[in-house]
Amino acid sequence: MSQTARTIAPDAEPRPMTGARLVVEALVAHGIETVFGYPGGAIMPVYDALPGSGLRHILCRHEQACAFAAAAVGRMTRKAGVCIATSGPGATNLVTGIADAYMDSVPLVAITGQVAQPVMGTDAFQEIDTFGITMPIVKHSYIVRHADDIPAIIAEAFDIAEHGRPGPVLIDIPKDVQMAAAEGGSYAARHTPAPCLDEEGLRRAEAAVREAKKPLFYIGGGTVRSGAVDEVRALVARSGIPAVSTLQGLGVLPTGHPQFLGMLGMHGSRAANMAVQECDLLINVGARFDDRATGALEKFAPHARVIHFDKDASEISKLRRADVPVSCDLKPAVRSFRPEPSGIEPWVKLNEERRQACAPRYDAPVSGIYAPALLHRLSEKAGDKFVAVPDVGQHQMWVAQHCRFSRPQAHITSGGLGSMGFSLPTAVGAKFAEPDACVVSISGDGGFMMNIQELATLRRYGVPLKVIVLNNSHLGMVRQWQDLFFEGNRSEVDLSDNPDFAVVAQAFGVEAFTIDKPEEVEAGLDRLLGAEGPILMHVVIDPNENVWPLVAPGKANHEMLDKEG
Repeated sequence: MSQTARTIAPDAEPRPMTGARLVVEALVAHGIETVFGYPGGAIMPVYDALPGSGLRHILCRHEQACAFAAAAVGRMTRKAGVCIATSGPGATNLVTGIADAYMDSVPLVAITGQVAQPVMGTDAFQEIDTFGITMPIVKHSYIVRHADDIPAIIAEAFDIAEHGRPGPVLIDIPKDVQMAAAEGGSYAARHTPAPCLDEEGLRRAEAAVREAKKPLFYIGGGTVRSGAVDEVRALVARSGIPAVSTLQGLGVLPTGHPQFLGMLGMHGSRAANMAVQECDLLINVGARFDDRATGALEKFAPHARVIHFDKDASEISKLRRADVPVSCDLKPAVRSFRPEPSGIEPWVKLNEERRQACAPRYDAPVSGIYAPALLHRLSEKAGDKFVAVPDVGQHQMWVAQHCRFSRPQAHITSGGLGSMGFSLPTAVGAKFAEPDACVVSISGDGGFMMNIQELATLRRYGVPLKVIVLNNSHLGMVRQWQDLFFEGNRSEVDLSDNPDFAVVAQAFGVEAFTIDKPEEVEAGLDRLLGAEGPILMHVVIDPNENVWPLVAPGKANHEMLDKEG
């Protein structure tokens, strides 16, 4: 990526210490190199302190994009990214990105300006109760009252964001505090000790495995957030037990792993959903029994005892009672878990046969471009450096179902909140977090329009991002549900007046082209992956194509609808 004007040049002379300078120095002391932000009146002193700091500031074109991009750093590195915005609309525009990070347990530090303390509570210009608005969607929040408190608050904020169950932290700083003279304080990072190992729970879990004939691993995003991927891979391999994963757990086991049956849930694989419904022991590692994974909760894994590993004790037995709770940090817990199953060979064989029988096919004749086949081929051609960043909708599920993932960071998706507009700014952040990765933003035409302005960010910083827009001229997932469950009443889902996205991208200064025939796919992917700078491939697809299989509302996971049914 081009570095021109990325790192702000040093000042000629030192400036007096202020609260704003303490903010910048505390970020540098914590090891932050890149921040994503948008200036405004109440945060202007911090922006005045940026020159000379060594921080690289990325000017996104909407504060929501700043939050998504910063959270991408947390998703890729497990270290909190940083976004900065002004008061009022700047802060409220961050809310969706903060909520998205909260729902997916992503570390993030959001710094907002606030009106000066003497006018707080007077409905001053661009005053909003940022603290109150964000309270339900952060792990912790601060209103800074004294400039000298800033170093300690920022150190504590990163500790809270990154340790325990990760999540976003908000720091709201009034303008007078930013401008106040300050002496400073310690920038030392704080570290929360990990929970003790639950030895009794581990022994009970091992006993439960010995008794089971149909055990199954249920792997969730908590595995990724805890940094326990290698430990889970080793556990699955040495146990021989089959495994399924949630949307957030994809990539913990590589897609082609012989014990991996696929994603479970609403758009999960038939092999995975059937295994869940038939198992007699469900070993949950960092998953939360969310509704998109379980279907009708009372019908989920009806024959199974449950072992639930989670570092957040509040998740255990919240939705499904755990017969064996194991509440501790996942990394040492999984490493210490030594199950010794016996007599599970028929179960393993059954699931292997189903895995092969239910594998998707890409050779069905279609008149236009078949999006699942295109996405599958994309991930094959991109290889192990591939990082898919889908938006939300049909294409998101096609990515999950059909792309190959060698690691969890290869699949960055909005799970809990399901935020349209997620892909493009998040992919920008992912590319800054891991410049050598082959990061591909994959959007539908609906979601792409929600943060299309970030094409300007690609152009300004020369971010060599690959962008795919799958255009079916509809809000595809809503249209599919309306066709299936609302008697085909297609209400407000027609996007046939979309602009020509290739022309729009070119107007932003980004290379772009369109494909609409199957025979153009291979060359199109080669052009996309071979480009040195930012590039957009606009793909026209069938507006009536659906995502299969599908578990309808209120149904158990084995009651899947498919194209024939």
